[in-house]
Amino acid sequence: MQAPVTDGKPSRDPQAPKGRPTPKRSQAQSQRRSVANTPLTRKDAAKRQREARRVQMEKQRQALAGGDERYLPARDKGPVRRFARDFVDSRFNVAEFFLPLAVVILVLSMVRVGALQSIALLLWLVVIILIVFDSLASTVRLRKRLAERFPGESTRGAVAYALMRSLQMRRLRMPKPQVKRGERP
Repeated sequence: MQAPVTDGKPSRDPQAPKGRPTPKRSQAQSQRRSVANTPLTRKDAAKRQREARRVQMEKQRQALAGGDERYLPARDKGPVRRFARDFVDSRFNVAEFFLPLAVVILVLSMVRVGALQSIALLLWLVVIILIVFDSLASTVRLRKRLAERFPGESTRGAVAYALMRSLQMRRLRMPKPQVKRGERP
């Protein structure tokens, strides 16, 4: 490690004596080891890294639960992503009810009654069409709001992020929703 040079000139003449004796090699090596403060074994280094990762993961988990912007993963950081999250969380989405509806439809299709199986098949079609139309409408509205709210900023990936979030049931979304339904983001 070099000493910082402030004005570009060395602080003393290189030929001048340094004012102290040169340390013996054994002393210099022991000083370097004590300064470096490195773990003595590979096992200790791995243990330290594991502990640091565990602490980082715990901070990220708490950030996802509480919405703390500092420790969120990179995909969730930033004002654009926060706005996209709030936009999705502030309204009902057909896609978030897909899993419960899928279970009901599957149960109906397992029943050995022809009429119920036909209804189940028709429900699949209706649910998929509703999800597609709702997703298209959300995409158009979100793009418009992002253009108004963040002119000149990159909003790349925010719409896809919002659509993926809308597919999750509200209770299972991470980071947890910060706005109630009906609130303006």
